[in-house]
Amino acid sequence: MMREFNKKILFVGYGSVAQCALPMLFKLLKVPAGNITVMDFEDKRAALKPMLAKGVKYVRAKIEKKNMGALLGKYLSAGDLLIDLAWNIDATEILQWCHDRGVLYINTSTELWDPYKNAVDKHPTERTLYVRHMAMRKMVAKWKTPGPTAVIEHGANPGLISHFAKKGLIDIATSLLADRKVKGAKAEKLRQLVKDQTFNVLSKELGVKVIHVSERDTQITDKPKLVDEFVNTWSVEGFREEGVAPAELGWGTHEKTLPPMACQHKNGPKNQICIARMGMNTWISTWVPDYCIHGMLVRHGEAFTLSDKLTVWKNGKAVYRPTVHYAYCPSDSAIASLNELRGYDYALQPKLRILGDEITSGYDTLGALLMGHDYNAWWTGTILGIDESRKLIPHQNATTIQVAIGVLAAAMWMMDNPERGLNVPDDLPHEYVLKIAKPWLGKLHSAKSDWTPLKHYTNAFKGYNNPYIDKKDPWQFKNFLITDSD
Repeated sequence: MMREFNKKILFVGYGSVAQCALPMLFKLLKVPAGNITVMDFEDKRAALKPMLAKGVKYVRAKIEKKNMGALLGKYLSAGDLLIDLAWNIDATEILQWCHDRGVLYINTSTELWDPYKNAVDKHPTERTLYVRHMAMRKMVAKWKTPGPTAVIEHGANPGLISHFAKKGLIDIATSLLADRKVKGAKAEKLRQLVKDQTFNVLSKELGVKVIHVSERDTQITDKPKLVDEFVNTWSVEGFREEGVAPAELGWGTHEKTLPPMACQHKNGPKNQICIARMGMNTWISTWVPDYCIHGMLVRHGEAFTLSDKLTVWKNGKAVYRPTVHYAYCPSDSAIASLNELRGYDYALQPKLRILGDEITSGYDTLGALLMGHDYNAWWTGTILGIDESRKLIPHQNATTIQVAIGVLAAAMWMMDNPERGLNVPDDLPHEYVLKIAKPWLGKLHSAKSDWTPLKHYTNAFKGYNNPYIDKKDPWQFKNFLITDSD
């Protein structure tokens, strides 16, 4: 039986993810179409035609700092739901507005009004997601009550990836017990940690040192990227913003040395560092089933929340924390687009295109690669192909389906838990979210791998360069980082 939701829903932004999430919503929830409004600053009537025929409302408007409250107030009141899939709307301001008015709120990324304003003059740490999270914590500390539920950064990644990481930790522990690799008191401790879902201590006991959010998008098209065109499988503007920002990662307690150009934070939990180099130009060696890839260390919310939630503290000191970061190998069209973007000195191409019906084949493979334990590595995630994606929601691609179901699974949890205040993905129960998401994710893979970064390391100019590696500990960040000596 479908869950009913009789309050109003406002979608802000009707880009690729929203165009997937709206038809998906009607398959998951019993909602009167007339209760749903879509707001976008571009003319989206053509894209919305089938939804408008169902009774969904559309308004063309742009949310800005000066008009946000007045505009949102026309369409939302206490108990309603705001699904924010736009870009460049300040997260703290819109969260505060929703908190004050009892409105449920969800987004997929933590944004600012203008992320590029005076960016080149700022210290790298001031350009991070870490700083945005600290601003939200400062705001929440002033709230007298938790208030209406808000979930920030809950798409595929960030979002579903936190639940894959939890599932991976449980699967590693369960497999170790089944294989009798642990016995006695240690086995009993693992059983109890799994039962209690104490994930930070479980991760520590398993010996997890590194978690990669490893993703490879192999969706290809018969309409190649043109000159002066940026082609992607999801938001071009969103990808560009995170791509040109500093590389950002959760920094593990096992790490011996900071990477070149690393910057540390002076306030807060200090679970992250950043690198004074664009994420799209910082390459990482990683693995997805069943092959090695080079991925970009693009900043992502899960690098902050996972490394924060998995930290074990003792007497105010972090005694355990894994290194956590994204390693993204996008579609071939996007890789070509990024290469052109570099040549244009990061000025965005005049033409933008999101791949849809022109995709001929391919998959989006996304998961948590947990490393350093008794199995070496373990990958848990989704492998979704374009053919299955089209059966689920016509005219969409694998990437947008993964993001959209992450949004809606979290939104359904919010409807069941409407007064939980501000939450990150890791605060939500992974079984609840994955149960809803599973039918939409293609193959759910969770299995061990013997991969390490040194296993496939080749030095083409041995003896004539200075390799940046640590042969004694394969799980040091320097072994994953692709440098000029590689």
